[in-house]
Amino acid sequence: MTETPPVFELLPGADRSPVILHVPHSSREVPADVRPGIVLSDAELERELDHMTDSHTAELAGRAAARAGLTPWRFVNRVSRLVADPERFPDEREEMAAVGMGAVYTRTSHGEELRPEDMDPAPLIERYFRPYARAMTEAVADRLAATGRAVIVDVHSYPTEPLPYELHGEGPRPPVCLGTDGFHTPPGLLAAAREAFAPWETGLDSPFGGTYVPLDFYGTRSEVGALMVEIRRDTYMTEPGGPAGPGLSRLAGSLAALVDAVSD
Repeated sequence: MTETPPVFELLPGADRSPVILHVPHSSREVPADVRPGIVLSDAELERELDHMTDSHTAELAGRAAARAGLTPWRFVNRVSRLVADPERFPDEREEMAAVGMGAVYTRTSHGEELRPEDMDPAPLIERYFRPYARAMTEAVADRLAATGRAVIVDVHSYPTEPLPYELHGEGPRPPVCLGTDGFHTPPGLLAAAREAFAPWETGLDSPFGGTYVPLDFYGTRSEVGALMVEIRRDTYMTEPGGPAGPGLSRLAGSLAALVDAVSD
């Protein structure tokens, strides 16, 4: 844990690239001044981080960027989702609030107390959530201005066995799940993803669906394409929070192929 970790990092790509690899859940960092608000012991917190961190996805995106013909941009969260989750709605629109996992979590992956139910989430939202959202909005706007379009590829992972917090964990759990949006995921983007990840079985929107698009563009700017790539963890790492294996390199090649396919 560090005193003042950066909230996020935008890693530049090629000026002509419309692609942003978005990595929101790869970090385990919990700032020292945030830690006292979490009621878990240190050992319990480490275990929760094992379950909830999309381990090695920042490395996956980095390897893919290095292998792509036209280097994509990368927007990487540098603090844990247990601090604030940038992909949640910060209000009543968020369905995960029903299990204590809105923008600021109060419950763990197993339904136990993470923070007191009556805690005020506003300080964490103002310090972490809103600056992240503004910066991601600016990154997308910059790609639109430079290339006339933007393609957000959300890079996630998920456990082989469903965790209790999952609202839709009863469905298929393929090696690669492609999350889509009816407005922002055009057929060509989905087809490119299916081809790029052809070495693995792919599925749609199960166990997780949807995409991340900054609200300034959501449902209004069709020039912003988006796709979520959810990779089942047993394909590339030892679960729940162990080291990466050889599958990481193969998946990076597929992700690079997707970047190349949608960069033209």
